[in-house]
Amino acid sequence: MEIKIIINQGISFQAELYKTATAQKVFDALPIKGTGSTWGEEIYFPSQVVNALDNPREVLEAGEIAYWPPMKAICIFYGPTPASHGDEIRAAGPVNVFGRIKGDLSILKELREPVNIILEKV
Repeated sequence: MEIKIIINQGISFQAELYKTATAQKVFDALPIKGTGSTWGEEIYFPSQVVNALDNPREVLEAGEIAYWPPMKAICIFYGPTPASHGDEIRAAGPVNVFGRIKGDLSILKELREPVNIILEKV
């Protein structure tokens, strides 16, 4: 499954969703619009998706997209967060990784809040 992520009406990425229950729930809920915040080099925003933890992880790779159940938040990771140890990318808590952004993520380091995000089907 492929989606498009539009940030602040000027930044656009293609992303691949994995074959997971969380990815299917997110895909079925598209389009999803939200106003996000940054936490270190992570963007997160609340969604209407409801899902429990499913094969959760806390350490991620740059470009991974995840779902954090306590806030029903969709999270985009592109670098270390305040919870990271060294250069690792660590979520605030266990998350369901459900996809990955394709392309150069360096522009995300320049983002300032608020971050307006739209996820839509390709």
